[in-house]
Amino acid sequence: MTMPDTGAVEAIVQGRHGDPFAVLGPHDTADGCSVRAFLPGAGGGVVIGRGNGQVLGTLQCIHPDGFWAGDIPARVPYDLQFDTPLGPYRTADAYAFPPTLGPLDLHLLAEGRHRELGHVLGAHPAEMDGVAGVRFAVWAPNASRVSVVGEFNFWDGRRHPMRRHVGAGVWDLFIPGIGTGAIYKYELLGPGGEMLPQKADPVAWAAELPPRTGSIVASAAKWRWTDAAWMQRRAAAQSASAPISTYEVHAASWLPASLEGGAGWAALADRLAPYCAGMGFTHIELLPIMEHPFGGSWGYQPLGQFAPSSRLGPPEAFASFVDRCHLMGIGVILDWVPAHFPTDPHGLARFDGTPLYEHADPREGFHQDWNTYIFNLGRNEVRGFLIASALFWLEHYHADGLRVDAVASMLYRDYSRNPGEWVPNKYGGRENLESVAFLQELSRAVAEHCPGALLIAEESTAWPGVTRRADEGGLGFDFKWNMGWMHDTLHYMQEDPVNRRYHHDEITFGLVYAFSERFTLPLSHDEVVYGKGSLIRKMPGDPWQKFANLRAYLAFMWTYPGKKLLFMGAEFAQDREWNHDTGLDWDLLDQAPNAGVQALLRDLNGAYRRMPALHQGDCDPSGFQWVVVGDSTNSVFAYLRLPTDGGPAALVICNFTPVPRYGYRVGVPHGGAWREVLNSDASGYGGSNVGNGGALQADPVPSHGHPASLSLTLPPLATLILQA
Repeated sequence: MTMPDTGAVEAIVQGRHGDPFAVLGPHDTADGCSVRAFLPGAGGGVVIGRGNGQVLGTLQCIHPDGFWAGDIPARVPYDLQFDTPLGPYRTADAYAFPPTLGPLDLHLLAEGRHRELGHVLGAHPAEMDGVAGVRFAVWAPNASRVSVVGEFNFWDGRRHPMRRHVGAGVWDLFIPGIGTGAIYKYELLGPGGEMLPQKADPVAWAAELPPRTGSIVASAAKWRWTDAAWMQRRAAAQSASAPISTYEVHAASWLPASLEGGAGWAALADRLAPYCAGMGFTHIELLPIMEHPFGGSWGYQPLGQFAPSSRLGPPEAFASFVDRCHLMGIGVILDWVPAHFPTDPHGLARFDGTPLYEHADPREGFHQDWNTYIFNLGRNEVRGFLIASALFWLEHYHADGLRVDAVASMLYRDYSRNPGEWVPNKYGGRENLESVAFLQELSRAVAEHCPGALLIAEESTAWPGVTRRADEGGLGFDFKWNMGWMHDTLHYMQEDPVNRRYHHDEITFGLVYAFSERFTLPLSHDEVVYGKGSLIRKMPGDPWQKFANLRAYLAFMWTYPGKKLLFMGAEFAQDREWNHDTGLDWDLLDQAPNAGVQALLRDLNGAYRRMPALHQGDCDPSGFQWVVVGDSTNSVFAYLRLPTDGGPAALVICNFTPVPRYGYRVGVPHGGAWREVLNSDASGYGGSNVGNGGALQADPVPSHGHPASLSLTLPPLATLILQA
């Protein structure tokens, strides 16, 4: 029998050998083939031909801790059979299989250009040489040994050490005899041989329910999609001229009862999707559903960039939810966080014993505000990991867009840092050039691989060209959240109406830059947490005025240039702040004022979708024209929304005081009949029902630069929409 080097055997037994395939498995000899295996606890073993079941050779124990070796006549497919306290156990030899990764895979992984990284790294059920098992692969270039551990090997890192591909820094192994549902982690030794905390798989498709932290081998079966019609028309439905009205949702608290019995995504598909469709929203935007250890982060500190959170069910249940939304004509946008990640020891932090995913220098690599690590976007493999994650959600789960969180923190090296706490770029500036290059590469990859999908930036500064094409020097996003509009208009609405005349420009200023980017108007979760109060509580006045203010504001928002986003609960004026642990107060809909706000939102969505004037020019300066802009004394605004296809215009008038105004003259582009399409003061919405009787005639009286005008009754604290 050809004996392996005793030092190598000792290293295998002690779990510190960095090249297990050099020792274990079949090795050709002058007389045939030597088979070596590490089988701790075995009482004896033989090598059996896989095709014929014949015993090819006997294994001898050459190390008391369980290293076995024996000769067979020639290298042929074989299994190992060994005695255990529970009887004979037969399995294929993991160290008899070739690499799971090819040269092209390794080359693309090293360059950060493997767009199918989610299918190459991670754990995937597979068949090799006719044997079923799971192929594992993980990036850990500085580790001295990496093993797969799980219940299938008693969490013993000595049993399944992986093959190292030095150039790419990737380790792989095919383990026969396990499959879908297996729970696993990686056990790593750092560069100096030190044992690291066991790590969850960064590219796992599924994970255990927190607080457990194991990764789960997900099914390889492809979901049978039934959304072909939606996918075919998606690009048109998500264009800059299309009506996009988004309902922002924290899935686990929208209706907590939907989680009872583990229903999760299935219950949300049954209730959330029809609710959104009935309310007239075009899209659902989910706060991050990627696996995250701390539920109180709302998903904004994710570790599983390829795994839907197990809190809501298995991956196929999430796919079914998306499919159901698409069948109902609802797009699904996912919040996605490439800026930072939490410090949990089972996660990405110092993954191989070194700062791998994060920067080494805390001035670049640590977020002081959030106590998280910052992705090192200057590293090819990290960029490739994140871009592959983005494409995975868009391709594998048919997500219709990604809202990229915390873009401002990515763009500026001095973000939330004092002098001396940050590192300038190579030109001495504060701009993060690596992040810019990453976002541009991301936008190009999405456009190439997922045409029609959206990229939306949460970016709160005046960074130029956020929605300009990357090839033209921009970042390449499709839309940007208009944080300035949100801050200014909310501040205006929080003022007592008697003081609004002094804040008139907080409504008008936004039109100075409204078309500098393609904007989404966000009234998001960030505005109803951390003591900020709900939207209804921000409104001044007595209860009637609070609801009237909110209705007028929402109608103003739905007629203002830009796509719309509203956080759950605001559509029925939830009174208290959102709490992710308790869900929404749906019982408020038993009260007429709250039901009235919900009815208004439903009708606003209907008008927004039905009237081209309200959506075609959302991102086009030709789609907006002031009519009354300077009446600060009365806090009245009037403007035209103009379609780009030459159809009828819409006239919008806002009266942000509690005083009805009679005979208020507003110029219009032509005479004839004008119809009152919507009045936020209608009795059906909980208002006083002051208005114009549904229709009126324009007089041939010039006003506001127009040849005709309307003499209107303006309801108190209300917004009107009229159309000829």
